[in-house]
Amino acid sequence: MTSATPALNRPADLVESAAGRFITELQRGFLADRPAAVGALAQLRRGAGKLPEDVPELWGSTGVERLFAEENLFAGETQATRAEAAYFLAVTLYALHQQSQGGPMHKTGVDLGQAVRQLMAKQDRVDETIRRRFVRVGTAATPEILAYRLREVISLLRGKGIPLDYGRLARQLYKAQTPDGLNQIRRDWGRSFHTYKADAGDGAPTDKDTA
Repeated sequence: MTSATPALNRPADLVESAAGRFITELQRGFLADRPAAVGALAQLRRGAGKLPEDVPELWGSTGVERLFAEENLFAGETQATRAEAAYFLAVTLYALHQQSQGGPMHKTGVDLGQAVRQLMAKQDRVDETIRRRFVRVGTAATPEILAYRLREVISLLRGKGIPLDYGRLARQLYKAQTPDGLNQIRRDWGRSFHTYKADAGDGAPTDKDTA
């Protein structure tokens, strides 16, 4: 019984690690204005808000082979498919997020709820339009709808230059496809949204303001 939990968590760990490392490498190259990285991000943006099977022209361009470098990691086809979808969505959404940004849009430790809350950092109350879009992400009924709604939110974050932890997002997207997983992730996103506290001086409301 004691060894079951690490085994169950292992695919999610791999998705987070593989996506985080690949995106970090891309980000480093993009910010250094390396042509290969700039071109790769432009190509990957075509897949933002879509699933891997919908964009076959990106096969071989996302680094997804890192997920399958270790044999027998996934218990079956279902786990492998979930992992690939989560990884692909995180990588392509990052490519969209980083577009035209001079700073890094992948930042370790920034949860989606926290990032969305920062969109309202200069306001005295919760922006209902933004809040509704955020809620719609958590209530998506299918992976396709979730991908599309996430693209909408990432576009808002890009507009304000607010970064996100894409390794963590990849992990959450994997878990969201498991039984009761989306409920757990929704709770995580909601908690980080309501408990976000702004840096001193940026004028953002705290969790007391959103209670």
